[in-house]
Amino acid sequence: MGTPETYSMEPALPEPATAAGRDALRAILARPAGTLVGLDFDGTLAPIVENPDDARAHPDAVPALARLAPQVASVAVVTGRPAAVAVRNGGFAGVPGLEHLTVLGHYGAERWDARTDTVSAPAPHPGVAAVRAELPGVLEAAGAWRGTWVEEKGRAVAVHTRRAEDPQAAFEAVRQPLGDLAARHGLIVEPGRMVLELRPPGVDKGVALLEHARETGAEAVLYAGDDLGDLPAFAAVEKLRSDGVPGLLVASGSTEVTELAERADLVVDGPAGVVDLLRALADQLARVPRSASS
Repeated sequence: MGTPETYSMEPALPEPATAAGRDALRAILARPAGTLVGLDFDGTLAPIVENPDDARAHPDAVPALARLAPQVASVAVVTGRPAAVAVRNGGFAGVPGLEHLTVLGHYGAERWDARTDTVSAPAPHPGVAAVRAELPGVLEAAGAWRGTWVEEKGRAVAVHTRRAEDPQAAFEAVRQPLGDLAARHGLIVEPGRMVLELRPPGVDKGVALLEHARETGAEAVLYAGDDLGDLPAFAAVEKLRSDGVPGLLVASGSTEVTELAERADLVVDGPAGVVDLLRALADQLARVPRSASS
């Protein structure tokens, strides 16, 4: 009788579909100590749910990050949520291995550092309070579908249509009125997966990612996202590529948003696929002798 076959439960490291992505992955494996790993939260580390307050990181996300983070230069969660909310919902505080994790909340307007467990941020934009006061009347005048609801985000306000009887029709019905409201008060509208967020201009995930890459002196970058708000971060990685910094673009697959998948070097199957990628990367780097990765 032959020797029984054995199978590894470790996820395999997938191969990017593009030459630029393959070059970036090779650079990450060769220079992990110079690598920045940037990750969206909702839809990337956490499954999308009807009520954003109920969103929690995939159960294997934090263990995967805790294994990967000590092997790379920096791990940053870049999110439209308030930083403290992302930290709470992600379960990131006080985790061994994540001592140098950074959460860039409100598209980079807020910053949480695991080392100090503190959030730093500038004063809120006055237009947010004005929009908040007018929003109920604007939604009523627009005939917003039953099920449309407002999420308070402190430095921004989001209108969700996912619970409406016809989510897409509700989304289109309120899009222009919300755009007009935002413009009157110096804000912009950021569309997402059945959500429109009214927030201050001049901050986005691309700006946040570029600033963090420059701060950390990143020699290679991986960014994973799932929604339209991640497109500026994709553009930032493409800008870094043009400056000679290899970058790997990862789309957390979604049938609702195809734009990211079309621009990505690698498409994975939602948050579970992102977790598998992080675990596989951590496994691969753990096999690299320390002298070879320094």
